[in-house]
Amino acid sequence: MTLRLHNTLSGKKEDFKPIDASNVRMYVCGPTVYDYAHIGNARPVVVFDILYRLLRHEYGPEHVTYARNITDIDDKIMKAAAEAGAEISEIAGKYTKIYQDDAAKLNALPPDEEPKATDYLDQMKAMIEKLIADGHAYEAQGHVLFHVPSMKNYGRLSNKNKDELIAGARVEVAPYKKTRAILSFGSLRLTTSRVGTVRGAGDGPAGTWNARA
Repeated sequence: MTLRLHNTLSGKKEDFKPIDASNVRMYVCGPTVYDYAHIGNARPVVVFDILYRLLRHEYGPEHVTYARNITDIDDKIMKAAAEAGAEISEIAGKYTKIYQDDAAKLNALPPDEEPKATDYLDQMKAMIEKLIADGHAYEAQGHVLFHVPSMKNYGRLSNKNKDELIAGARVEVAPYKKTRAILSFGSLRLTTSRVGTVRGAGDGPAGTWNARA
């Protein structure tokens, strides 16, 4: 069987050719666990479960690794924790379990790996510091933002040029941003709050990561 998938970069359906057929890997963006999942959250669970099963059928279960992360620290989680008077970890743990139970009810196989954001805060901080050092990010008013002009091929994956990616149409442009282009890269705030301390928070410009440019 030839598996054909849409290649976002080329914009075409292409034959899937793994880098290593003995170790086929798929990484899927998982949930931010601050509330119950909605129907839109269920779609990637089902879609990537089908792909996972196809890959296992084609290459063998022992040769496929499916990783899906859990974002268990985020402004929305902090807000939910503050409103509930609970620890951030309590809110994240509660909704992680609910999400996993809901996925199981959809008859989706669990991923092989389910890394949590809070287990990798030190690595994220190091990455942010390197981006700043290399001129690809900058600090402004307690935030660290990606410097879009530093990336020559920015927009290539979405087939957009920088002029088309202008902030302001849907979101307010923060006055401290150097450019008006939006970088949809996800966001993570590493900080402390009254409902608990986030491990790895704080010292220096990498204390806050805001991925809008």
